[in-house]
Amino acid sequence: MIEVQDLTKSFGDKTAVDHISFSVNKGEILGFLGPNGAGKTTTMRVLTGYLPATTGTAKIAGFDVFDDSMEVRRRIGYLPENPPLYFDMTVSSYLDFVARIKNVPAEKRAARVTAALEMAKITDKRDELIKRLSRGYKQRVGLAQAIVHDPDVIILDEPTVGLDPKQIIEVRNLIKGLAGSHTIILSTHILPEVSMTCDRVVIINRGKIVAVDTPENLTLQLKGGARIRVEVQAPEKSLRDALAQISGVRKVEINSLGSAGRLVATVEANQGQDLRSQIAARVVGQGWALYELRGINLSLEEIFLQLTTEDAAQNPAEKAEGN
Repeated sequence: MIEVQDLTKSFGDKTAVDHISFSVNKGEILGFLGPNGAGKTTTMRVLTGYLPATTGTAKIAGFDVFDDSMEVRRRIGYLPENPPLYFDMTVSSYLDFVARIKNVPAEKRAARVTAALEMAKITDKRDELIKRLSRGYKQRVGLAQAIVHDPDVIILDEPTVGLDPKQIIEVRNLIKGLAGSHTIILSTHILPEVSMTCDRVVIINRGKIVAVDTPENLTLQLKGGARIRVEVQAPEKSLRDALAQISGVRKVEINSLGSAGRLVATVEANQGQDLRSQIAARVVGQGWALYELRGINLSLEEIFLQLTTEDAAQNPAEKAEGN
């Protein structure tokens, strides 16, 4: 549904987006994740036709964003960082106006406005002036205008900014409900937004893609390997030496639980190696009491920090798929 190849956007001597490539399948929710200033918003603006690219290509539903800009715009709904609202209009009249400029047929317009109001959960605000709404409700109106014409592709730039926790959950559920019949790109720097909503993640840093994968598989792209937590009753130095001697162990960290000599060791293994059986055999062979042995999954926060460090950004080809 969306194909981006070698896309670059420069502003003078500053390159905001640097030769990025990725694709989004039909019906998929793709999280576009990166720190502030990473190039997320610039990429969204290029995809929606707000900005021309410097080099590279981008296609949406088979149409080139640059050569077939009007065809692309008919097929996308866009919620920018700051929703494009007319504060002196009521919510319903504004959505009707958007439906008109999006060429929704007259006989379907009222139904589409009603559907957008219901999906954004702002039906009770339909006759309110937009300027009288809270920031959270204004954000919802912006979301409603992005979906009022039932587009094939929905591009959302920070869609939960300004929402309270209850509203954030509702918007997440709305976005997930749109998947399947719509293809969605969700740009954000909020990590839970990605893990709770998206099928796949593109991580961008300093204009370069540093990873493309599911949140679950991103750990396989890290420099480090698997981590294992071991809770055992043993002398600290003996435990450290015993674990460090196991082939494939990169690093051992030990902390005391402060009770009867019980220790917690965190063992980092080489990438692709599962050392749990060797660790268990070594501990039991020493006659030590083993209380717990389990793998530790990296959190999305840890993955994000590792992939957006300076040295990670310098080697994006090692992390990204298809680049």
